[in-house]
Amino acid sequence: MGIVDDLQRARTAFEQRDWAAAYERLTAADGEPAAVGLGADELMTLAMAAFLLGDIDACIRALQRGYRLRIDNGEVLGAVRFAYWLARVLNGRGEAAIGTGWAARAERLLADQPEDVVERGYLLIHDFFRCLERGDFAAGLAVGEEMVSVARRHGDPDLLAQGLVCKGRLLMYSGQVPEGLATLDEAMVGVAAGELSPVFAGTVYCAMIDACQEVLDFARVSAWTSALTRWCDTQPDLVPFTGQCAVHRGQILRLHAAYPEALAEFEDACRRYASLGFNAAAGLALSERGDVLRIRGDYVAAEASYDEAASYGYDAQPGRALLMAARGRVPGAAAAVRRMLAETNDPVHRSRLLAGAVEVLLAGDALPEAEDAAGQLSTIADGFGCTGLRASAAYCLALVALAGEDPDRALPQARLAVRLWGELRAPYEVAQAKVLVGRAVRMLGDEDSATAELTAACRTFAELGTVPARQEAERLTGRGTTGGLTGRELDVLRLVAVGNSNAEIAGRLVLSDKTVARHLTNIFAKLDVPSRTAAAAYARDHDLL
Repeated sequence: MGIVDDLQRARTAFEQRDWAAAYERLTAADGEPAAVGLGADELMTLAMAAFLLGDIDACIRALQRGYRLRIDNGEVLGAVRFAYWLARVLNGRGEAAIGTGWAARAERLLADQPEDVVERGYLLIHDFFRCLERGDFAAGLAVGEEMVSVARRHGDPDLLAQGLVCKGRLLMYSGQVPEGLATLDEAMVGVAAGELSPVFAGTVYCAMIDACQEVLDFARVSAWTSALTRWCDTQPDLVPFTGQCAVHRGQILRLHAAYPEALAEFEDACRRYASLGFNAAAGLALSERGDVLRIRGDYVAAEASYDEAASYGYDAQPGRALLMAARGRVPGAAAAVRRMLAETNDPVHRSRLLAGAVEVLLAGDALPEAEDAAGQLSTIADGFGCTGLRASAAYCLALVALAGEDPDRALPQARLAVRLWGELRAPYEVAQAKVLVGRAVRMLGDEDSATAELTAACRTFAELGTVPARQEAERLTGRGTTGGLTGRELDVLRLVAVGNSNAEIAGRLVLSDKTVARHLTNIFAKLDVPSRTAAAAYARDHDLL
């Protein structure tokens, strides 16, 4: 097979999204004895195939060769394209200094070129992310609008979609969420029509879903995650974007309380990100994993997951603060949420923190601050109009009303939270809101209705395996906080928690080894924990020692 045949087969494979075959054919053509080396266009195709296969080193090598070839041939605008991609790929891998250097080189090359060339629009993408890092949303919005303008003048669908994404995200961060989501919907038109190149299509998919997740627009998150999953599935060799896809599937599974499946998706995402060296993205997946573990009561594993996220530079908040509060470290948790709120001004990111802040501040008896945070969240939710955010705001308003001993104000908000979370098929959050309904009607003297609401919530929590929430609901129903353990089982648990073996426990309590083993089996089942370590952590976290 000759070079011409290899190149033709490579082009066909690339068009058919068979990245492995495209890469193999191009590599074969490049290595033919009679070959003089791939041309610049073929090197760009080779680089994109390598990127989509997750071979970032091979991608960078091909881009560097293509850049040098364009420079040697005096093709400045072509060289700018290669420099843009080198900056993008290197920045994405966390090599910011080298990536910034390539962006600066591209800017220098453009200095002597005509003003209105589409390559300037691509370099605006780097400008946009610099604005985002500085928190200069006004400048970032202007950059996004200029990107869109350049793309439309030159009829470039990739740049247009990227510009619309940038503009939409900045509209959202500026408080114009409906307008921002509409702009993102417009960006998705090009993806749905198959107008975009693979890397830009994947980028736009993930940016759209991230934006919707930020404002708890779960309807859009679910729809676009399904579309992204189908898109990934048509490309069996695809590696980039599959990590993001796993995170988003995990987020939807978490919403629907499919916790084991959600954990599996987050762990899969971590593996995929690690293979690419995308550490910041791995931090997000670990934070999400920690949140699920915290909800289920596995506090030791949750803390480990948050710690690992932090090692990647990701601040796993408000999950970590909620974990601290659950473990009795309320002053530290309150300090953390106050710090977070002081650092975060834009309404989108602030909305992600406020619900957790309300719970932590109430745990610290800071009712006025909690009321203010709940009010802020309600105002933001009304402006954004997203069901998940409205449900979260209603729940927080009910919480602070109950803390202020105002059941008349709490009850309608709690019922609204039940309804809205029910629309989203979120059983854990529905049960949490039912607990608030139960507390409110109890304060109004309706004990029978309170018992019914709390019992229903207990049943849901037990089915879902959310141990802390179940224990709190049991406490409210008068079933105690010991997880249903008998006195003897509590004795065994306390000895396990201080490190005694089964034989040592048997000796201390004058029991047979077999009886101790049976007690441990019962303890694990009642507390819904998998091991002695987890049981010991439960005992410490619930003051049973």
